[in-house]
Amino acid sequence: MTSYEGSCLCGAMRYRFDAEPAAYGCCHCRSCRKASGGAFAANIAVPAASFRLLKGAEFLKRFESSPNKFRCFCSNCGSPLFAHVGESPSFLRVRLGSLDSEFSTPPVCHFFTGEKADWFEITDDRPEFPAWPSPDILALRGSRQDGS
Repeated sequence: MTSYEGSCLCGAMRYRFDAEPAAYGCCHCRSCRKASGGAFAANIAVPAASFRLLKGAEFLKRFESSPNKFRCFCSNCGSPLFAHVGESPSFLRVRLGSLDSEFSTPPVCHFFTGEKADWFEITDDRPEFPAWPSPDILALRGSRQDGS
């Protein structure tokens, strides 16, 4: 089993998960763009049971960005680290940008391109979906797509 570690920008928070990440895509929805401060968000589904905060639990803050969806971040530097749907999530959606470990797997697709930033051009040949991708292309565990 592979281990991955990550942290926030200021280093106050560190985490580890021991799981092989599932396939992922780039989400261009307005909410993810606002939460990331970029053109899209890249999040990987990680079983919650494999995720451990190693340092900085006192800095963990949650924001309910939509009903029952919680975005978790460092209260010291504001770095987004992960999100979950529901109070007892079985999967967390970890922000790839917060990983410190090497990770070279490319995304499967782009989704919510119907809300894509006008100033960003998608230049790869990965499939694009105006809303949720078809689950047979990309199953997004721990998201509203799968209802968990």
